[in-house]
Amino acid sequence: MTTDPVTTRLLRQALPVATTLASLLLVVTLASALYFGRDILVPVALAILLSFVLLPAVRALRRLRVPRAAAVLLVVLLAFGMLGAVGSLIAREAAQLASDLPRYSLTLRDKITALRTATAERGGLSDTFSGFFDMAEEVGKELQPPVAKTDTDTPLGTADRPMQVEIHAPRSGLLKTLGSVAGGVLHPLATLGLILLFTIFILLQREDLRNRAIRLAGSSDLRRTTAAIDDATSRLSRFFVAQLILNVAFGLVIGVGLWFIGVPSPILFGVIAGITRFVPYVGAVISAVLPLAIAVAVDPGWSMAIQVAILFAIVEPIAGHVVEPLLYGHSTGISPVAVILAATIWTFLWGPIGLLLATPLTVCLVVLGRHVERLWFLDVILGDRPALGPQEIFYQRMLAGDPAEAIDQGRLFLKERALVTYYDEVVLPGLRMAQEDAARGMLDRERQGEVGAGFRAVVEALGQARKRGMPRRSRKPVGAEAEAAFAAVGPDRRTAGIVLGSEDLAPAWRGETPVLCVASGGAFDEAATLMLAQTLSRHGLGARVAGSDVLREGLPEGERPAMICFSYLDPISLSQIRLTIRRARKAVPGVTILVGFWRERDPASLGRLRRATAADLLVTSLSDALDGALGRAKAAKAAPVLRAAE
Repeated sequence: MTTDPVTTRLLRQALPVATTLASLLLVVTLASALYFGRDILVPVALAILLSFVLLPAVRALRRLRVPRAAAVLLVVLLAFGMLGAVGSLIAREAAQLASDLPRYSLTLRDKITALRTATAERGGLSDTFSGFFDMAEEVGKELQPPVAKTDTDTPLGTADRPMQVEIHAPRSGLLKTLGSVAGGVLHPLATLGLILLFTIFILLQREDLRNRAIRLAGSSDLRRTTAAIDDATSRLSRFFVAQLILNVAFGLVIGVGLWFIGVPSPILFGVIAGITRFVPYVGAVISAVLPLAIAVAVDPGWSMAIQVAILFAIVEPIAGHVVEPLLYGHSTGISPVAVILAATIWTFLWGPIGLLLATPLTVCLVVLGRHVERLWFLDVILGDRPALGPQEIFYQRMLAGDPAEAIDQGRLFLKERALVTYYDEVVLPGLRMAQEDAARGMLDRERQGEVGAGFRAVVEALGQARKRGMPRRSRKPVGAEAEAAFAAVGPDRRTAGIVLGSEDLAPAWRGETPVLCVASGGAFDEAATLMLAQTLSRHGLGARVAGSDVLREGLPEGERPAMICFSYLDPISLSQIRLTIRRARKAVPGVTILVGFWRERDPASLGRLRRATAADLLVTSLSDALDGALGRAKAAKAAPVLRAAE
């Protein structure tokens, strides 16, 4: 059965639209399921997160040879008992605060009156804040306790006023009252019971649930998938425990600080601060609002409110920028935009509980995206790691005409890695991408010149940056891109730290520029050749760059290089390379010939290419070129000298 070409073409054109509609339908379906199934899904989510927190305690009891069921029941019941105690403490403190609020209304009204008078003296400010003052006065009146009236309070001449009539709904029956009360009590109890049951069964069936997750992942590599899921579980458990400890400590410090300041109900505000800090970015700010308001209402002056503001302004930065990085790194692994988006979405779906669970749930999704191949898109969308590799980011900046940003990132990289490593792992791959785009006709001549100029600007800038010592690892954060680059490129080679002095060189290599680097003349070969010359010069082998016509025109009088390096990024025929090498040997008898094929990556073909070109050294990376040049340049008895690469 054959298909009409027109129909095939229409189907291909309609495929992207159909894919987009299917994706939108899937998103709407998932959102609807999360929204309408929140009564079941919220307890499950809370149980899963609670199981991550309780897992270390269960493992500790298991190491003490406590049976699994007993360990799980003991840990879960203890945890829920602590949660119940905290809940009862919050209820008692809240009731006490509510009963004390009317006593603070007079102070609050006096302050409002003073502020209104002060703003009235300043003219326009009174109109600006009049609405706020009116609202505050209404709140003060509501908080003020009612005053009982007697018959003697009735003014003269008001006896003939109309009687005020109030209409009240009839009293509910006993069964109806019990039903309304039971409905308000049973729903939280049922939710708490579901969380308890789910937590117990998740901890009891952890290995079975892991195996089912592996099956759903569909990975053919059972060992790797098992290790990935176990690693993800351990990481999440450590993260949630660390976050819990930090937030509890934050609430404790805030509570003690408020107690010293004299704010009423410090325990209540400390607990609220610890809970709301689970909300990213704005949690600490939200927790500070109520204590500030109470401080304003309690203290006739402003010193208490100022002290409360200073307390939060000091404790939160210390917790967020000092303690947090020490406990679980500089970030949660989620991008800031993803944190805000997740908080918005989960709050819309699940209300306040969703706001508290937004960050933990998103962390779980990111970890799944990093360890489960089918869910890789979650890491791209939500994670804080760069979506592109270091090489792709570098080339993208060249295309965007932004070499300055690439130079800044390169300098960050050089704080911990050698220049030759950065060239090999980031810049050379970027050059290869540019060459491939040029070969496919995606870059015209003018565009090639612009991109090539960007590459040369980066190489020249990084080559001029002199280092006073070898790269050493720094504890200071250098940014997500630099961290990703460090993880991608791996460690430096040993030769990255070797610098030869004149006493370490063979006699033929002791000149000012014993190495001549010849560019083949392609659009991007000059940048590659410049990187090669810089690499050799920084390790004690002086090198200069020349064009492809240097051998035809003849070398300057008195120049006899010990090594001539030919750099090829653009594909060229082997016969042309052989002709160039013969010309070089004729111009400088006994010279060492190094050929760099920066696009060649197949190790099996290197020997064949070396024999076909008759080169002494054939390399595919700058590190290999450095190794070969250092090996040829050293004197017979010279040992490697570790110095700082200039």
